[in-house]
Amino acid sequence: MQIIPGILEREWTEIETKLEQIKAFTNTAHIDIIDGKFVNNRTFLDPDPFRKYAAELFLELHMMVVDPVELVEQWAAVGFKRFLGHVEHMTSQKEFVEQAKRYGEAGLALDGPTHINAIKIPYEHLDSILVYASNRVGFSGPPLMDDRLDKVGHLRKLTNLPIEVDGGINDRTILRAKDAGATRFISTGFIWQSENPSGQFKKLLEATS
Repeated sequence: MQIIPGILEREWTEIETKLEQIKAFTNTAHIDIIDGKFVNNRTFLDPDPFRKYAAELFLELHMMVVDPVELVEQWAAVGFKRFLGHVEHMTSQKEFVEQAKRYGEAGLALDGPTHINAIKIPYEHLDSILVYASNRVGFSGPPLMDDRLDKVGHLRKLTNLPIEVDGGINDRTILRAKDAGATRFISTGFIWQSENPSGQFKKLLEATS
């Protein structure tokens, strides 16, 4: 079981503040990037400033972008080690996975309404799967929807891969995600909408222990 703080921001100053805080309580960060085309939102999209954190933190990239394969190399160059690309706007899952594996771990991500059958390559070719457990990706804050966890349960019957759940994870919903079969839990709003992010992270740890 792993709890990973998520960061979804438009400005580098906000991202850097959170990365500095993350270093105090864990060694992994989940960075959301959104290109304004995948959904009607946009985040900070310059990989270069992340370079200074790659030695201290394991950086995974949640790519809510059209054709994520085109961005893997430039984010890998600054130290990202895990790439989670959405199947909904991916020209070739095979090409994306092959490219991501050149630099680190490759995972496919499913938006809230997307069926697990949208994954078209063998599970054994992947390093992980991300299931968005709220309505649709692109914004921090929407609540977890229990029917999205049905996908996690179905996937768990088919594979032993790490399954990440993102969207609406807090100290109550994390247990439902765990019971469904998830092994990684991305928490954004619950951790950061507090004056004590470290304390919120510890609450999640305690909830799964």
